[in-house]
Amino acid sequence: MSAFSTEFGVCDEVENALQTLEWQLPTDVQSEACPLILGGGDVLMAAETGSGKTGAFCIPVVQIVLETLREKRDGAKGSAVTKSAGAPVKMAMNVWDRSPQFAISPDGLLCQSREQKVWQGARATYGVANHGKWYYEVTVTDEGLCRVGFSTSRATFDLGCDDQGFGFGGTGKKSHRRQFDDYGEPFGLSDTLGCFLDLDAGVISYSKNGNMFGKAFTIATAMLHNTTIFPACTLKNAELKFNFGGEPFKYPPGKDFHGFVGADPKYLIKSLAAPVKSASQNTKRQNCPQALILEPSKELAEQTHNCINTLKQFCKDPPIKSLCCVGGTNVRDQMEALDAGIDIVTGTPGRLGDLISNEKLDVRDVRFFILDEADGLLQQSHGDLIHTIWKKIPQLTADNKRLQVVICSATLHSREVKQLADKIMHFPVWVDLKGQDSVPDTVHNVACVVDPTKDLQWQSSSALITTDGVHRVEGVRAGTHSPEALSEAVKLLKGIYVLNAIKKHNMDQAIIFCRTRLDCDNMERFLWSQGGGRNKNNPFSCACLHGDKRNDRAINLEKFKTKEIKFLVCTDVAARGLDIGGLPYMISVTMPPSEEKQTYVHRIGRVGRAERMGLAIALVSKFKEKVWYHQCPSRGKQCNNVNLTDHGGCCKWYDEATYLGEIEEHLGTTIPQIGPDMEVQADEFAGKVTYGQKISGNKSNYTNHVSQLAPAVRELAEMETMAQQSFLSLLYKKKIGFKSEIF
Repeated sequence: MSAFSTEFGVCDEVENALQTLEWQLPTDVQSEACPLILGGGDVLMAAETGSGKTGAFCIPVVQIVLETLREKRDGAKGSAVTKSAGAPVKMAMNVWDRSPQFAISPDGLLCQSREQKVWQGARATYGVANHGKWYYEVTVTDEGLCRVGFSTSRATFDLGCDDQGFGFGGTGKKSHRRQFDDYGEPFGLSDTLGCFLDLDAGVISYSKNGNMFGKAFTIATAMLHNTTIFPACTLKNAELKFNFGGEPFKYPPGKDFHGFVGADPKYLIKSLAAPVKSASQNTKRQNCPQALILEPSKELAEQTHNCINTLKQFCKDPPIKSLCCVGGTNVRDQMEALDAGIDIVTGTPGRLGDLISNEKLDVRDVRFFILDEADGLLQQSHGDLIHTIWKKIPQLTADNKRLQVVICSATLHSREVKQLADKIMHFPVWVDLKGQDSVPDTVHNVACVVDPTKDLQWQSSSALITTDGVHRVEGVRAGTHSPEALSEAVKLLKGIYVLNAIKKHNMDQAIIFCRTRLDCDNMERFLWSQGGGRNKNNPFSCACLHGDKRNDRAINLEKFKTKEIKFLVCTDVAARGLDIGGLPYMISVTMPPSEEKQTYVHRIGRVGRAERMGLAIALVSKFKEKVWYHQCPSRGKQCNNVNLTDHGGCCKWYDEATYLGEIEEHLGTTIPQIGPDMEVQADEFAGKVTYGQKISGNKSNYTNHVSQLAPAVRELAEMETMAQQSFLSLLYKKKIGFKSEIF
């Protein structure tokens, strides 16, 4: 049995899949996020790349989808019996009837507000009317200000400050119509308040720890007749735990009063504040998945889909059906799969948006809406599409389950991500294990400064890369030190330095990041030419991965993963989320600009995964480099408009030296520099590792943690014994001294 079973209670089918994956221990982000998602809440998640974020949402999604399928299958017959028998209602504080900063636990019984200036309140899911004697208890579980009692649905959340609410506060005052009068006595942490509602006599009263205070309010006759009255509270930086009768009352109210739970449902009236936007239960639907997962790229969508397929492989009773909807694949096959019935859909914005807008994908039963790499989705301008899809998803499913939204992002502190979360999430819990961006301990990150005034190889080398053509119409002459000449020299030197790095470290597998698609194509042709052609035996065999290679991207990625080719040349489309096990090397031919500092972190995150060591080399120009502006209509291909963008052209100056400094400031570290020979200093780090291999002697702490902790445990036990003996000795001496004084 793995720790996933003991910590999360995963079912046997998911447990078997995790053992197949050899996942014995949950990662930090999985330990934090899985219980929150299983508990029914919205979750904002950020952690280091390679930390298991995909598993953190895939595991609970597969688990809950399987449980829901079984409930639908096994509960069909029992549901009619339950309804006729009048089963207890779900009595809790209402997540749909509360103030914005009022938090409610998944079971609806623990309430909290950390707002210190404004009162935040809520009402319960059910109320009562006309007659009966009703009771509930509430325990103060944290210091703060609070008022408890009853209100109608028309009352404000500031309980007792209008004519529709009745409150009793911790200062020992009762309130109605903003009239605060002394009543009972103050209460605070650990006190339990009893709230009594006698509709037959029209009286509200309270108790503290079983001590009755007598009548607090007389309910107006107009309110007693045909007006629903709900349990209610209001808080200011406080926390309360409710008991509506779901467990034995700490201070039973007597036989005349009844708890709300267990009461005949005919006496309880549901809150009208619950959303009316729910799915119809009368129409049989096949293409309505329970989970919708949005990914920024085809590769990430396929990777997440594969993870789900692995986790569901033992889920056969009933089976879970999953589908990956991405561009470049047959949409008719996807539509047929949807019509046959699908439980989990993973896809990219373009394809999912088309299927939903054309009503080929029905989202009325979606229970999980997951945005993976949300910052990447927003950078691709998919914010409006995300909001459109979310608006189409009911907030309650047909079986009365609340929509859960999970957002995974490189950082939770992005303004765009925060704005998105405010729009579509319901009191999300933040799982932010990333903190400040940093280079993982398993990555040796170095920079090589490209200075064409000191290194003149670009003037004489026979191995020169074809450049992007920015300077082809400017008449740049070799040997001059004009900005344009130095820019062209930098481009030529970078090709040479890539070869130097590959040869120096005997690289047999690496990702090479270029700025544009044109740069990728030029690098691909350059590497092929150095090894004698396009064949897999070429020591520089490579393939491109960028937006113009839509039909070949999956093929090229698979060739790289299976080591049929050695190098993957790509734009930053591959910087996010691609899981390539044991990748030893990464080369950044061009640094990302200041506004994309996060991209550099994603790049270096491709290596140093799964405890394997990696080397990340960045080529940084000492001089400004003139490059194509990314919005050039032809992306620089066959373009002769080499003027700067502020002069109506398609080019701009790129300042990598500045970008490097800003990235170092962002990371809070100085990136070590190496020379053109690509010699990495054999310090304590580099001298003990082989890139692509696990750290020598680095074993999981899970199997030997008992022996590791045993000395510390023994020492703590001895200290505890000494402390207790010292205390008892002092206590004995004190008592002896006291007796001697008496006698």
